[in-house]
Amino acid sequence: MSYETKRLIEIRQGVLSKNDQLAAELRSRFHAAGVTVINLLSSPGAGKTSLLEATMRVMLAECRVAALVGDLATDNDARRLARSGGLVRQIQTGDMCHLEADIVARHLADWDLSQIDLLFIENVGNLVCPAGYDLGEAARVVLLSTTEGEDKPLKYPATFATADAVLLTKMDLAGPVGFDRAMAEENIRAVNPLAPIIATSARSEAGLQEWIAWLREQMQARAKGSKTIA
Repeated sequence: MSYETKRLIEIRQGVLSKNDQLAAELRSRFHAAGVTVINLLSSPGAGKTSLLEATMRVMLAECRVAALVGDLATDNDARRLARSGGLVRQIQTGDMCHLEADIVARHLADWDLSQIDLLFIENVGNLVCPAGYDLGEAARVVLLSTTEGEDKPLKYPATFATADAVLLTKMDLAGPVGFDRAMAEENIRAVNPLAPIIATSARSEAGLQEWIAWLREQMQARAKGSKTIA
């Protein structure tokens, strides 16, 4: 192993170690405040914002919901989500392809977490880097759009392997794009045998209630001091 390679590995390990420490501190804060935090990961255009918009409309009728939205630039997604009536803040990362625990902590600094029951973190659209960064979440949810193809879980196994749930999105387009749901689920199971798989469509709201029920389970589990995975 060359010196340069070894040095890069050491630097990366140091960065991840610091992130894990900050994430643990965040997790303690969330737990103390009674907040259930969901980290949403996907490739760009998989439908995170559309699904989150529909989800927040439903959940705001029964609890206090907030969202942090990560993007390289613009506040387009935050403005969309704010229409739901929930507390929303945009995080512009510039050239960073993922969110990190310190970034999340900084953007939560002036929020009263005791006034939030459910917090969504919409991560930057990317199926590579975000998988390695704990944000103090209670659960990590990965979205796979029907328009992306069935092999994404095999191409990006680390991301899907760390998921507590996988959402198949844009199911209303499954027919036109020739999406093979059985194959997609088989590929997901190859890297993550346990995570529930929920088929959804933000446009038709198919699967929305199943997804909402899963979120309620996470909130109930948080209240009992544990996390429901399956």
